[in-house]
Amino acid sequence: MLFLLVVLSSGIIKRAPVSIAMIYLAIGWCFGRSGWLVLDPVQQGRLLETLAEIAVIVSLFSAGLKLRVRFRSPIWRLPITLATVSMAISVGLVVAYGATVLALPIGLALLLAAILAPTDPVLAADVQVSDPGDTDALRFALTGEAGFNDGTAFPFVIIGLGLIGLHEFHPGQWGWWTFDVLLPVAGGLLLGALLGRAIGKLVVHLRRRHLEAVGYDDFLALGLIAISYGLAIALHANGFVAVFATGLALRTVERELTGKEQPSDMSQVVGTDEEIASDDEHAPAYLAAAVLSFNEQLERLGQLTLVVVTGALLSKTGISLPAITLAAFLFLIVRPLSVGPFALIAGMTLRQATMVSWFGIRGISSLYYLFHVINHGLPPQDAGWLMHVVLCVIAASVVLHGISVTPLMRRYAHDEASTKDPGTKVIQKPSL
Repeated sequence: MLFLLVVLSSGIIKRAPVSIAMIYLAIGWCFGRSGWLVLDPVQQGRLLETLAEIAVIVSLFSAGLKLRVRFRSPIWRLPITLATVSMAISVGLVVAYGATVLALPIGLALLLAAILAPTDPVLAADVQVSDPGDTDALRFALTGEAGFNDGTAFPFVIIGLGLIGLHEFHPGQWGWWTFDVLLPVAGGLLLGALLGRAIGKLVVHLRRRHLEAVGYDDFLALGLIAISYGLAIALHANGFVAVFATGLALRTVERELTGKEQPSDMSQVVGTDEEIASDDEHAPAYLAAAVLSFNEQLERLGQLTLVVVTGALLSKTGISLPAITLAAFLFLIVRPLSVGPFALIAGMTLRQATMVSWFGIRGISSLYYLFHVINHGLPPQDAGWLMHVVLCVIAASVVLHGISVTPLMRRYAHDEASTKDPGTKVIQKPSL
């Protein structure tokens, strides 16, 4: 029923100021209230953490595949700044709010801040780059930030767990900061880059020279995600960063082997899938496009599953004024203060900086870190309170950003088109 609803309502949703995630959230709420979907975060915490984990790594791989710009390009400076410096400022502000306004112990306040720190790669599809050739500063910054900050949030979670005694914590030792904080991120980047490049070049070589390894692009996507994430975890590297770097590296292979500014549009190429996949000119672009297409389908399934779960859980925990006040503080004060100045320094227009400051979407990444923390043995009272607050913030983000994304991004696209070609008149069909 849900799948059919998505298909039949997709056109109306694209025109209306709502997102499909809002529909999923409402359905999940109804399922939870009616008793159709009953979830116990204690007994089923591991399952819920794993589901969120899978959804996040699939989306991180897709985000990496969408970004076709050389890593040394200046356009990367803002996403990296947002995923590191801005995130640290955001965490600090939320910790201060939690310790003063909510009267939380510093460890619990840091856990709350770390869980809410990463922006979401799953729910932010409408504000991310639309295709690999898209280098718009706004969409690129939001995509790159969401790709990196799922991994860079992890050290804050570790420190928070350490402060409340649920993780080994030695802040006075340089070795702890090196091996528990810095090296996992660097190791994830290196591992992902090596795997993405090696496997990407191998597959293209086999297809071009030997007409082998053709087809099974879905298996290739799943294999790349699994091997990069699995090896990273086994080597104590950051798995989220590794998966994102793998997607980036695979796209880098396509860019280097095709040598074109824009990737070929596979829909315009004549020939069977096997012929295009093994063609000297189109093989790299076909590989990247096929893997990305399959991955985006997985993203949709992950989004549906986890947002419905969020709605069902929220129907039991309820909504409170302190949680909504925290959401308002996060969206209206923390995000603009931690992001806006850096966006302006990077050369964005005031409109772009304002939109980057607004679209700090919270979602499945926060859900993953929530269950990760709960499953580490957080006391039941703290776990219940933390789940209530985080679910409320996620729901507020789904609703507020869902309502605003269609009109704001439509207006932004209209203004960008008018700026590039002032003589162009953009005609929009009226909404039903």
